[in-house]
Amino acid sequence: MSTAASTSPSPVVPHPPPADDGRAKADASRRKRKRRAKVTKRPLRERLRRDRTLLLLCVPGILYFVVFFYVPLAGNVIAFQDYQPYLGFKESPMVGWTNFQALVQEPEFWTAVKNTLEISAVQLLLYFPAPIALALFLNSLISSRSRRFLQTVVYLPHFLSWVVVVGMFQQIFGGAGTVTSYLNEHGVSVGNLMNNPDTFFLLITSQAIWKDAGWGAIIFLAAMASIDNSLYESSAIDGANWWRRIWHVTLPGIRPVIIMLLILRLGDILSVGFEQILLQRDNVGAEASEVLDTYVYFHGVVDGDWGMSTAAGLMKGVIGFALIYLANKAAHRLGEQGVYRR
Repeated sequence: MSTAASTSPSPVVPHPPPADDGRAKADASRRKRKRRAKVTKRPLRERLRRDRTLLLLCVPGILYFVVFFYVPLAGNVIAFQDYQPYLGFKESPMVGWTNFQALVQEPEFWTAVKNTLEISAVQLLLYFPAPIALALFLNSLISSRSRRFLQTVVYLPHFLSWVVVVGMFQQIFGGAGTVTSYLNEHGVSVGNLMNNPDTFFLLITSQAIWKDAGWGAIIFLAAMASIDNSLYESSAIDGANWWRRIWHVTLPGIRPVIIMLLILRLGDILSVGFEQILLQRDNVGAEASEVLDTYVYFHGVVDGDWGMSTAAGLMKGVIGFALIYLANKAAHRLGEQGVYRR
């Protein structure tokens, strides 16, 4: 009995699988998918034939950007020439960096840069959050009829020209405007707000908010529509109020869109609205309203100094591109997608 018990086979203990077995299976599955993708991938000619209708629809948009954005880039050679319109690009003499040297020594140029940066800072602080706040308000409305009505109302000003918008503000806040007259009748003297250089930056920012905040809210409303409703339901069950749901659900859900638009806005920080400021430049004077766009217009088109004005425009474009690139790199370091993925 003891001998039989001693010779009985011991239980087999299974050996654990190798540590890299799961990784090997994942690699094999990945290679299999790649082989399947190569097999199912159609030739380029066949894909072009399949998508020819969509490609034809893209042609007008592509031509628009090529003709009006990429072809004019060749005109930047004027920045390095003593350009004369009757001589053209080929016959105008090259002057190297002379136009840039004269530009940085021009006091009016630095006045335009200072005004541009100050207006951009005010608009970044006041105008950029306005569409976000408006989208949060519209998204919080329960009645779909009220939401559609308010959306229509706030979208409409975008389709008005700046001539109409400035004229409306003149009728309201001008020297004989409705608001100004009402305040004067009640003993509050505010003067002509449309001619006050001290409040000019706030004036054009308020005009931009009134005109374009509703239109800018569209993309944020679209981003909010993609947020899973179960997240709101879970937070409500946990006792989160309206503000907590916005802070912990809505804003994190639209954060990639906010960062992308902020990066694009930083790249466009030296453009603050040419037509809007040109219409009101004479009211407050060039010292308070001259920006880079109006500087390029008056020195290039009006005064005929094509080389220096093109140099200013080229510097503006290079700085804007550098700001987009650096802001996108910063977004990548913070773990965000940015304008494009790494």
